[in-house]
Amino acid sequence: METNQKLNRIKLVLIENGRTGKWLAKQLGRNQTTVSKWCTNRVQPDLATLRQIATLLNTKITQLIINQ
Repeated sequence: METNQKLNRIKLVLIENGRTGKWLAKQLGRNQTTVSKWCTNRVQPDLATLRQIATLLNTKITQLIINQ
């Protein structure tokens, strides 16, 4: 299910940490296209993946999600 609504801040948090989507894809063992879709909010990662991303970026899951 695709959405135009921004639900995550993954791209911003990557930038704040001086990291790239390519780096994140490699760390997670995921396809770079998948990470790109997360960063552009075309699809959303599951909660377990958000937890992994937060750990890799040394942040809280709440920092990866846009509060609405």
